[in-house]
Amino acid sequence: MKVLVIGGGGREHAIVWALRRSKHVTEVVCAPGNAGIAELARCVPVSAGDLDAMVSLAEAEAPDLVVVGPELPLSLGLVDELQQRGMRVFGPTKAAARLETSKAFAKEFMQRNQIPTAAYAVCASLDAARQELKRFHLPMVVKADGLAAGKGVVICQTHEEAEQAAAEMFSGALLGSVEREVVIEEFLEGEEVSYFALCDGKHAVSLAVAQDHKRIGEGDTGPNTGGMGAYTADGLVGAEMMEWLRANVAQRVVDEMAAAGTPFQGILFCGMMMSPKGPMVLEFNTRFGDPETEAILVRLETDIAEMFEAVIDGRADEIELRLRPGASVCVIAASGGYPSKYAQGLPISGLDVAASGEDVVVFHAGTAAKDGAAVSAGGRVLAVTAFAEPENGSAIKGALRKAYSAMARISFEGMQYRKDIGWRALRDGL
Repeated sequence: MKVLVIGGGGREHAIVWALRRSKHVTEVVCAPGNAGIAELARCVPVSAGDLDAMVSLAEAEAPDLVVVGPELPLSLGLVDELQQRGMRVFGPTKAAARLETSKAFAKEFMQRNQIPTAAYAVCASLDAARQELKRFHLPMVVKADGLAAGKGVVICQTHEEAEQAAAEMFSGALLGSVEREVVIEEFLEGEEVSYFALCDGKHAVSLAVAQDHKRIGEGDTGPNTGGMGAYTADGLVGAEMMEWLRANVAQRVVDEMAAAGTPFQGILFCGMMMSPKGPMVLEFNTRFGDPETEAILVRLETDIAEMFEAVIDGRADEIELRLRPGASVCVIAASGGYPSKYAQGLPISGLDVAASGEDVVVFHAGTAAKDGAAVSAGGRVLAVTAFAEPENGSAIKGALRKAYSAMARISFEGMQYRKDIGWRALRDGL
């Protein structure tokens, strides 16, 4: 089987890595890829944001399967275009991807279909936002409606902060693009969990749960990022809660999207807040999350190509999804200055020895090749990932030890990373 993977980040590196371990896959092509992916697949320099170029590439390569990694090509309708050409594609259509590409649509969908979520207001102007802000207790949350690479959420401690955040979203000053709508939300207390379900348009099947670390600083301080690390472990969420999330969130999404004539196929990422009121949906993503994917896929025992094929064929309920018992962690090595301005093109050393340990994989998130060596090419540069079986009652300790040992061998100018990934798991004795 020949597979074409769209994207060039850590998530796509993990997907390519998993595909190369499949007994069914003979060739992987990736567009645009990165320096790490190039060691496993043939990379083609086509932007994931260029719809026409991606369609032309798919037609030229004629793959047996296309896997769309990032949200941008989903929002452009790449899946629709390729399906119209008779191709087998893993990922949702443009209409189904609105669950992620429009927070206003997602909130209204949840309210209409009794899916638990925070109280909210959708505002189409700054004046409307000013009026709605008065109805919310502090702190409150202001969200950009559209795609924002994980940076369109601002937690505000005062009404003045909230008004400023909304103003910067409407003007384009915050994200570089003008928002037509802004969502104001009730702030929820509790712990966040990332729940992933495999969906084939009819069935939702639980894949895994993970916990992300969004803030740049240790102790969950500083601005939000695309994610500074993640972990997944046995016992993170109990079997009863997993089934509740599947039945009351993921399956309800699948049922209602099908009823609306926009069936959802692919991975549904449900960002959940485990609040005192019960589980509440913070957001939906309509693709694998990053960096949770890196942590999840190093534990996946099920053949990933068989998993993708089952979704496309509408038989996700027939495949057995298995994860290796234990825990895995992913720690992000980011550029100095991220999530604000940062330098690129910096040489990276230590990659050849960092992943020499057992069950350690260094996925490339933002790298490029220069003179035969890897250099930094993004805010999040590397995703150092490790797996461990239970050890003295704790698998997470072993996974963290392996990941941080590997990270200590890597360096590039200005490199920063959090040293407290998995602190909640350690607190909870996982």
